[in-house]
Amino acid sequence: MSTETNNEVTTNQTDTSNMDKTPSNDDKNIATITHIGGTVFSFVPALIVWILKKDENRYIEDQAKEALNFQITMVLAYMLAGVLSWILIGLIFFPVIWVLNIVFCIIAAISTSKGETYRYPLCLRLIN
Repeated sequence: MSTETNNEVTTNQTDTSNMDKTPSNDDKNIATITHIGGTVFSFVPALIVWILKKDENRYIEDQAKEALNFQITMVLAYMLAGVLSWILIGLIFFPVIWVLNIVFCIIAAISTSKGETYRYPLCLRLIN
């Protein structure tokens, strides 16, 4: 009876240590490309990576969701700027949104290349 208890404890310990491991270089590269891809292709790279890798790797899933949420936020900001461009104030917002997108994507790519998780500021968390 004590052998079964020890086996269960060992199995549970192995499962938790697997969740805390650091991301591999491939994981870091995929996450980095996912964030950088948002500067040119908007939400498409993050959506593709999230759909393909969401059940395989926790780190990539988390970063793809984060990039996807941020890019959806950027699309909504562009739409709002488009509506506001009717009163000319939106014309000021287009370059500001573009610069913020590039800057935050580069910061996220640098963080993920180091294996860190990155959370975008000013981001709507639509996908959980």
